[in-house]
Amino acid sequence: MALDGNGLNGLEGRAGVCLFHYDPATGDHAYKVQYFAGASGGHAPNVDPSRRVGFLGNTGQHLLFYDLATLEEADRVSTLRFEVPDTAIKGSTHLVWLDDTQFVTCIGEHLWKFDLNRLTKAERLAPHAVKIPHAMKRTASGRYIVYGGMDHPTFGEAKEVGILDTVTGEVSRVPLPTTCWHVVCHPVLDVFYAVSFRVQPSDGTNWERWGMAWLTQYAFEIDAEHGQVLRHWSANREVPAHINSDVTISDSELIFCTGGSHTVVLVDLLTMTTHRVIDEHPGVLDSLALTRQSTATVAESFMRGNFFGNSHLYAEALKVSRGALIDGIYACQLSADQTLLFTANRGQNHITVYDYPSLELRDRVVLPELQEFDNTVGAFGDPRLGFHHSYLVSPPETPDATGAQ
Repeated sequence: MALDGNGLNGLEGRAGVCLFHYDPATGDHAYKVQYFAGASGGHAPNVDPSRRVGFLGNTGQHLLFYDLATLEEADRVSTLRFEVPDTAIKGSTHLVWLDDTQFVTCIGEHLWKFDLNRLTKAERLAPHAVKIPHAMKRTASGRYIVYGGMDHPTFGEAKEVGILDTVTGEVSRVPLPTTCWHVVCHPVLDVFYAVSFRVQPSDGTNWERWGMAWLTQYAFEIDAEHGQVLRHWSANREVPAHINSDVTISDSELIFCTGGSHTVVLVDLLTMTTHRVIDEHPGVLDSLALTRQSTATVAESFMRGNFFGNSHLYAEALKVSRGALIDGIYACQLSADQTLLFTANRGQNHITVYDYPSLELRDRVVLPELQEFDNTVGAFGDPRLGFHHSYLVSPPETPDATGAQ
């Protein structure tokens, strides 16, 4: 799991990684936490196909790589040497591997191709054609790289996704009725799914200091070849499906977790009409034990916008979170054999393993507080490690499994 540390705005927090090993046969587990100095906004990890090198996507304009086994930093390069973005939140948060060493990511206004062996050299491929590119995935055939888009602090609401055809080099923009940060690809078809991420700007115009919107949520099924929406799922605002993070997929369900609503939502792929929900919302007793996290959330919320001019945003945020003063699940991954579903809850600082498809709780592991890894955080400071996106390395057929991350 990527780690962004404590606080409300993970886009500007610490940059770290948590490596979590889990043995489903015995329940044995182990973990290691590593924060990287001089980097910020840890967002999304990724692993090269050979399972040797990890990548920590971030909003701090670095390409940062680490040894997958030890978490020791392997290399980093400033992306500012290639292109300077027009906003500090426009970073290389995600990438797509082409082979064991080559990958594609976004820098500034373009898609760029890199090789791990020559990180200071890069090939500019094409303009990405969206406001701020975000999550990136490669479709089943490998031909198309698809990516979501974030709202821009200056240019406003995105309402779009992008598609790169790696054969022709052409980029297409698909307009949508809602902004969608995160995407996942169908396991066998050149089809992908984009899940809505709906927010409202503070003071009516400030898209950098947004608040969670209590609005209808969507999941769009999109044909990558033609850039056409084929089907979509629409959930009324009462469905706890707000502010998603990881999106994964099984043979039968689209699965995404929510940092705002504290849930995992599983949408039936056959009909795209029905859904199931895992609820990790903290109860009253749990909330009372999370006072440091709640205090930090409330304090930073007031920093994002004047309460009297934005009281509707504060009210909507409470509706989205169902009264919780902490954030929810940011990591959600399904094992390759589709028997285990892993989640990491940022607000409650725990990792949970569910049996799939039954969704029965198998294990829950509470991780140490941030103070254990950073002595600059006082005893009364927010103790969250800052779970964000995750990447699951399912074991190969041999018994020396790499583990889960």
